Amino acid sequence: MAPLVILGFGYTGRWIYRLAHSPSRRILASSRRPDHHLTDIPPPDRLRFELTDESSWPALPQDADLIWTFPATPLDQVQAFARHLCREGRKLVVLGSTSAYDRQDHPPATLPPWIDEASPIDSALPRVQGEEYLRTHHGAIILRVAGIYGPHRNPVEWIRWGRVGPTNKFVNLIHVEDLAHLCLQALQYGLPGTCYNISDGHPRRWAEICHEVSARWGVVSPRQDNADETGKRILNHRSLTQLRYTLRYPDLYQALQAMSGHPATAPAQDQHPSG
Repeated sequence: MAPLVILGFGYTGRWIYRLAHSPSRRILASSRRPDHHLTDIPPPDRLRFELTDESSWPALPQDADLIWTFPATPLDQVQAFARHLCREGRKLVVLGSTSAYDRQDHPPATLPPWIDEASPIDSALPRVQGEEYLRTHHGAIILRVAGIYGPHRNPVEWIRWGRVGPTNKFVNLIHVEDLAHLCLQALQYGLPGTCYNISDGHPRRWAEICHEVSARWGVVSPRQDNADETGKRILNHRSLTQLRYTLRYPDLYQALQAMSGHPATAPAQDQHPSG
């Protein structure tokens, strides 16, 4: 099998690396500072890569498949990199966001419409421009990912620390283990140039989640605002059927219960959900 390079090695990238290991495939991890950020990765499997530093690009194997885990910006560098390395036959999976979909105002008392992969996107967003270039010119498979949670990235702690409160806004979530598996399924079964929504398929209002977390774990958000924003409701049917995947964590509350043994820590800035 061709080598697999994980471009960007944050929270999701580490899960992909962990799940992708196989005796028949070499898995390479990349970082701007591999000696600092990849100390738990064997040195032969570390790559220095930075999108804005063209001198780092030749280190990537010419025949490798790629999973791109960070925002595809700036556009000019995305285009230059793709022309340099995204050749025919190479598989490219790009992690986008459900924030790509146009935001439409709806009365707070009404349900927002369901959003599938044919719904309008906001082409003014820089990362959407990069994703669409890679999709239309280089056959990239785009995963539009809901809010990511998992061990040490726990919605209970988002509530505890006031990052979210009991509003009527809908949120769409995906467990990081399911996301990592779906990245690998996309490499195997995804259609070039196709987008897939990645979520657990159960949008919930933050008010419902806050109520359930309070009842189960006694955690109450210090944030009591009542925002009028309605949020989105994301459909995930295409990803589960075309990528041939069954979610391991379809139920948020069962997943949170399984995570309850993990220590509580104040969340970093990138731990706020975007779905």
